[in-house]
Amino acid sequence: MAAARALARGVRLGSYSIGRSRSFIFSTSIGLTDEQKEFQKVAFDFAANEMAPHMAEWDQKEMFPVEAMRKAAQLGFGGIYVNPDVGGSGLSRLDTSIIFEALSTGCVSTTAYISIHNMCAWMIDTFGNNEQREKFCPDLCAMQKFASYCLTEPGSGSDAASLLTSAKLQGDHYILNGSKAFISGGGDTDVYVVMCRTGGKGPKGISCLVVEKGTPGLSFGKKEKKVGWNSQPTRAVIFEDCAVPVTNLLGAEGEGFIIAMKGLNGGRINIASCSLGAAHASVLLARDHMCVRKQFGETLSNSQFLQFKLAEMATKLVASRLLVRQAAVALQEGRPDAVSLCSMAKLFVTDECFSICNQALQIYGGYGYLKDYAVQQYVRDIRVHQILEGNDFLSYKK
Repeated sequence: MAAARALARGVRLGSYSIGRSRSFIFSTSIGLTDEQKEFQKVAFDFAANEMAPHMAEWDQKEMFPVEAMRKAAQLGFGGIYVNPDVGGSGLSRLDTSIIFEALSTGCVSTTAYISIHNMCAWMIDTFGNNEQREKFCPDLCAMQKFASYCLTEPGSGSDAASLLTSAKLQGDHYILNGSKAFISGGGDTDVYVVMCRTGGKGPKGISCLVVEKGTPGLSFGKKEKKVGWNSQPTRAVIFEDCAVPVTNLLGAEGEGFIIAMKGLNGGRINIASCSLGAAHASVLLARDHMCVRKQFGETLSNSQFLQFKLAEMATKLVASRLLVRQAAVALQEGRPDAVSLCSMAKLFVTDECFSICNQALQIYGGYGYLKDYAVQQYVRDIRVHQILEGNDFLSYKK
């Protein structure tokens, strides 16, 4: 109890601040190198100046903020963990997590799309040949072109190995037929990294093709109306006798499922990092609201219950951040426990961070339910993180 009181007192006194807090307990920079602290500062500043002022407008008008993302790419955020020889920044998975957490404080939805785009660029960089890397990666890293990851289908979500989209080899082309569902950026992006079936049933029959926008036979469904993630369009991606050159095959036939899963290992860390940013911002909003909102003749900050609640939220945030960063280091080092840690981080952090954001909204009371206040957008945007990159309820089955 004494520890809880001490922690609550630290929260009440406002020692939690974005990025550069001097408080040991709450600093987002503890344990980082000087270089990583610089990456973090740049990302926090970009989030505050280029994203946060437009977050509500992008959400309400469902705007895909292309120019803002291209500004982010000028800072190296278009290909964070892509190799420098094709335009990437060549940073580590931990560096990437730090950057995505900071960017998400400005707009979760936009940062989440940037993370998907980064994953696609990394997949081409890692599994593509030199010709493919040189063709696609420079424009993707500069965000002159945008990418989408196409795995999920109407009948196969978490059970990705059961996908049905087929690719039949005819001469020097694969003929694709089928559809993908819930594709971030679908219809507005230029490059589609597609998992398709070139062989028999199961994961060994899946291959990976890069499909370019404008390819005959490629079309898109209606733009989906979503609860959150509104700054990125979501559509079905449809293939009807879509002819894709064999030169667009990533890796060898039958390696697509491995490629997809390796991409998702990093994707799970990325989406967990975006969840951290939302929770970080929500804790700050809740703290600030408590300092100004009065009930029963005094500010909410004088309520011991709410002091303890905010302290609990901050504790869960710090614990979540530590798990994400541990998973990022494990993946970078290729450790045997990397896949398990990535899944653990995604499962634990998306749940805990949604809870943090939801509790922040509760502290706001009725005001938190109004779109005039940012906390509700963090709640809406972060909710889907418990579903994508592997549904949290089905993670236990794996």
